[in-house]
Amino acid sequence: MLSTMKKLIGDGQERKIKKYRQIVDQINSYEASLSSLSDGELQAKTTSFKDLLEAGQTVDDIKAEAFAVVREASKRVLGLRHYDSQLIGGLVLSEGDIAEMPTGEGKTLVASLPSYLRALEGKGVHVITVNEYLAERDRNLIGKVHEFLGLSVGLNIPNLTPDQKQAAYLADITYGIGNEFGFDYLRDNMLYDYSQRSQRPFHFAIIDEIDSVLIDEAKTPLIIAGKTQVNPSLYNICAKFARGLKEETDYMYDPVMKSVSLTDEAITKVERAFGIDNLYDLEHQTLFHFVLQAVRAHVMFSRDVDYIIKDGEVQLVDMFTGRVMEGRSFSDGLHQALEAKEGVEITEENKTQALVTIQNYFRMYPTLCGMTGTAKTEEKEFQMLYGMHVIQVPTNKPRIRVDQPDFVFKTKDDKYKAVTKEVIERHKKGQPVLIGTTSIIQSETMAEYLDKESLNYELLNAKSVEREVDLISKAGQKSQITIATNMAGRGTDIELGEGVAELGGLYVIGTERHESRRIDNQLRGRSGRQGDPGESRLFISLEDDIILRFGEHELEKMKGKLSFDENGLVHFSDLEKYINRIQRNCEHNNYATREYTLKLDDIINEQRNVVYGLRDKALLEEDLLALITPMIASASENIIDHYCTDELLVDEWDLTAINRQLNQLFPQTDINVTEKMEDKSEVQSYVREQVNQYVEQIQTLTDNQNVQMKAKQILLMTLDIHWLQHIDEMDRLKEGIGLRGYSQEDPMRIYNRESYALFTNMYQTVERDVCIHLAKNIKPYLEA
Repeated sequence: MLSTMKKLIGDGQERKIKKYRQIVDQINSYEASLSSLSDGELQAKTTSFKDLLEAGQTVDDIKAEAFAVVREASKRVLGLRHYDSQLIGGLVLSEGDIAEMPTGEGKTLVASLPSYLRALEGKGVHVITVNEYLAERDRNLIGKVHEFLGLSVGLNIPNLTPDQKQAAYLADITYGIGNEFGFDYLRDNMLYDYSQRSQRPFHFAIIDEIDSVLIDEAKTPLIIAGKTQVNPSLYNICAKFARGLKEETDYMYDPVMKSVSLTDEAITKVERAFGIDNLYDLEHQTLFHFVLQAVRAHVMFSRDVDYIIKDGEVQLVDMFTGRVMEGRSFSDGLHQALEAKEGVEITEENKTQALVTIQNYFRMYPTLCGMTGTAKTEEKEFQMLYGMHVIQVPTNKPRIRVDQPDFVFKTKDDKYKAVTKEVIERHKKGQPVLIGTTSIIQSETMAEYLDKESLNYELLNAKSVEREVDLISKAGQKSQITIATNMAGRGTDIELGEGVAELGGLYVIGTERHESRRIDNQLRGRSGRQGDPGESRLFISLEDDIILRFGEHELEKMKGKLSFDENGLVHFSDLEKYINRIQRNCEHNNYATREYTLKLDDIINEQRNVVYGLRDKALLEEDLLALITPMIASASENIIDHYCTDELLVDEWDLTAINRQLNQLFPQTDINVTEKMEDKSEVQSYVREQVNQYVEQIQTLTDNQNVQMKAKQILLMTLDIHWLQHIDEMDRLKEGIGLRGYSQEDPMRIYNRESYALFTNMYQTVERDVCIHLAKNIKPYLEA
């Protein structure tokens, strides 16, 4: 029945591809006439297109000819002519969807088409890549085509000056790293001068390796932190204490959820060690935090897996790319706990000043699209969060790579020995081999096994990042052996050396299932580009981390059914199903983590929009007094509501407190709420009259630029101070919300309710403090 329905409805993917092929025919129809134009005539097309858009035509009206112009320019400037499959990829992007295109299909050239089309609107296009090298490469290569056609091209990378940032964003097309665009957004919303902002309003973004940017990197938010002083000795004491703790006796570790909690026995040990009665007392909150971070550093993070030590510093490693995350560090003392664990110098602690999730940043673009070789497995997430469909673009040439079934071994030692044996066999005939690993420590372990056999190889991981381009360019040469972390898996084409195709092409070996099928597919995709021959196989063991984390209990039940040969190779008919199920469980867990992070940020995102919106008004409005005066009435009402509650009789009101707080809001008037006032409404009427008189006085200062400047400074500084405190409070609320799940109420609902209460209180405090500071500052002007 279902198959019949599908036939009647038709496959959406095929329908779209059919539509795109018709547009490709239109694009191709322009080729002959465009090729006869001079360079000047071809370049004049850009002005012509802009005029058409000004006259009311849409980008869809000019799409086919614009694509044809880019192809002709690319032929002349780069000597590269877009394949029909690349034109289809460009059409997918132009509609705000994801073009899934295997390695070697020329995704970089694909991006030249929609980026030119949407840049004609004059609102700026962002082309986002996964690392600095690729951003510079693509800007320097594809940028030549766009510049030939009269568009400006910028590059947005870390450590640019403010002027360089602004110039990069003012360009028609801006290449850069995804995180850097997000950090620039946060930095722009921390400035005190609107003219210093770098970003323009969001318009159109193309993300290369979109699944890496929007999924792999989306588990943790982007955070800008300021430095605060630390207590090195306390970190070192806590690190020493953590080293002496035992799992299950002193702490419980959940490897799936990546969470650590202290047992009652450990709490008692802390109290004895530090000579305190109750670690849970409010005064010992900081100590509890230090101890917990020390235990997390000791248990959850491994050297040469999650971080490396280089030049006496703890440098974090991106688990998805294998690269060092330059300039990134953990916040809230976790980074210092790692430094204490490793015995290196304790740096200043990061205190969160601004944050946003990857998802909420990129959802601000009216149109978002992207490219990758592997996205179909995550299409549901892309549709739900971004409204993007994944369209599998037909390859230019049929793929002939052979993906062999996995080999599963009893132990890691059996696995590495088998890989070594396989490498020796392939090396004998001169076939190049790329060995993919999931971490630095695994890559170095694999290297040790090859060393025992005196095999020459190149090792590519975060410790050799400066040699990445050179090492990858050689990986397809005859007799070459390359060991690499995920660094080799993104944005890099491996071309085959002379005679290698006849040997079977590049042979890719994976030494472990990754946490996502996509990353395994990316590794396989290093081989068999553009119709080249190639082969891949994954060698895994029952001791691999992913199996121990997500399938240990099921493995225990199965062990009686497993048999092994003399090399430790596992024989079991349902083993592949078991491994696939473990990987899907891991994917589901990672999705749940991203979903949870996003749900938390969705709540603070609404609050952030309110605060940033008020900041923008403060920066852009000329009459700041008009912006602040409504706060005087609001702050007065809040004071009255706080003290004159329905539960209290009039003679129970704290008149001293009411009058003291109200008088702080007014510079000259002597507010005097008395017991003679019969009810709350009379108090409100009396205070409202005072507010109106005060506002009339303030309005006489509207043209005073000194007063307006002071008002702007007061509003911005007060808002920023309390927003930072609020972020800190939200972090603490988030940290403890998981424990609330033991009650009958949904923790997320509690978080939503309590965060709203915190924000309401913060906003009311901002209004009150702004009014108090304004009153003090304008009093001399009113008395003059």
